[in-house]
Amino acid sequence: MSVSRHVFVSGGTGYVGSRLIPRLLERGHRVRALVRPGSESKVPAGAEAVPGDALRSETFSARVPPCDTFVQLVGVSHPSPAKAPLFRSIDLASARAGGEAAAAARVSHFVYVSVAQPAPAMKAYVAARAEGEAFLTSLGVDATFLRPWYVLGPGHRWPYALLPAYWLLEKLPPTREGARRLGLVTLAQMVAALVHAVENPARAIRIVDVPGIRAAENA
Repeated sequence: MSVSRHVFVSGGTGYVGSRLIPRLLERGHRVRALVRPGSESKVPAGAEAVPGDALRSETFSARVPPCDTFVQLVGVSHPSPAKAPLFRSIDLASARAGGEAAAAARVSHFVYVSVAQPAPAMKAYVAARAEGEAFLTSLGVDATFLRPWYVLGPGHRWPYALLPAYWLLEKLPPTREGARRLGLVTLAQMVAALVHAVENPARAIRIVDVPGIRAAENA
């Protein structure tokens, strides 16, 4: 068993966070979860709810200490090109707020769910996440950036139809690298990769791409 961590999760009631928090608690970690005021009951049992606004660090930064790990999961649900303005006003703004709060609290490790890059589609989304990475890097905090492309799970199953095409593209040398970088990961793989990142803090900046996320499930 790894060292017990005290983890602050921004986005803990969302698609990934609601699965991640129970896993962290099962493994002996302490968890605080940032939630909108009035949504405290949505936090998985065993975690401490912290009401606040994920876009404004001043509403929750005082509650980050004594956490040693910050996990940033906030983002627009079901991203699409039509939601481009929200990628900056929510995804990027929340990354900045989380980074500011973590730096002020002297958190030793920041875990950020970014996105696979470079990519031929969803350019506004990729740009916002890349800018989030750059901002977090500028803070000088040790960080892990996980870069999935699409996370398969409940309510997110339509890309299963693309799996045969991905299999073929990964076999062909001209398309292999891009297909692996932009491959699909499962929700279980994503949660496992986050747990692994929490339990194995980075030194400086660590990038975990799709193959690394997939491998974490068997680590």
